[in-house]
Amino acid sequence: MPKYIEVEDARNMSGLRLVLSPGVPGPWSEAAKGIFYAKKIAYIPVRQKMGIDPVLREWTAQDSAPVAIYNDERPRSTWIDQLYLAERLAPEPALIPKATGDRVAMFGYSNELCGENGFSWSKRLLLFHTSLTAPGASEQVLALTRVLAVKYGYDVAKVDDSRARIVEILRALSARLEQQRSAGSRYFIGNQLSALDIYWACFCAIINPLPDDLCPMAPEFRKAYTNKDPAVAAAVSPLLYEHRDFIYHQYLELPVDN
Repeated sequence: MPKYIEVEDARNMSGLRLVLSPGVPGPWSEAAKGIFYAKKIAYIPVRQKMGIDPVLREWTAQDSAPVAIYNDERPRSTWIDQLYLAERLAPEPALIPKATGDRVAMFGYSNELCGENGFSWSKRLLLFHTSLTAPGASEQVLALTRVLAVKYGYDVAKVDDSRARIVEILRALSARLEQQRSAGSRYFIGNQLSALDIYWACFCAIINPLPDDLCPMAPEFRKAYTNKDPAVAAAVSPLLYEHRDFIYHQYLELPVDN
């Protein structure tokens, strides 16, 4: 289990520092960890404070996780910048395909998973909606949810569109993986691991976390992450969950650490 350091201490260090949200399989944080793990790139894990983190904001001009900071270079707080940094620090194994068509497909599908208004962004908005409208939530949970809801643009009018977007993306990923399997490939792109395989394995947690013996997490987080929407469930091919398990078994460490 890694030893997390605080943001204040990390600022005075060199090398690669990765600001993460420990204790819960946040998709973006787990994906960043997965990219660096697959490439065997060592990093110093830094603990993010949930909600508003003034010290992190002063250092990185924002207060979300993950953020990758390498030596005195600019902080990288987006999934695509973190991927390019990893490719530069360890060119092999390459997680960005060399062929143009494969590269376009990989980045296109990855953006549908990781990008603003994509799969995980939309599911996060639904989580806010559930927390803010369901009875019985504690005031502590509501207070944090309100902060995050404002931060990420929650609007009750966007809920139906967000749900439809999740379904659309899952159907596209299911179709892609079924097409690849028919062609004899275990991967989303070509015949080898790409960043897209890692992104799906990690982002899958927001609708279907790994079981508790593989991914221990607080019951309230597991309950919130686990999908209960029939339309979302119907859009997921069994191959997608099988693929998640394959990628974790072959290429990744288990999620969640404290």
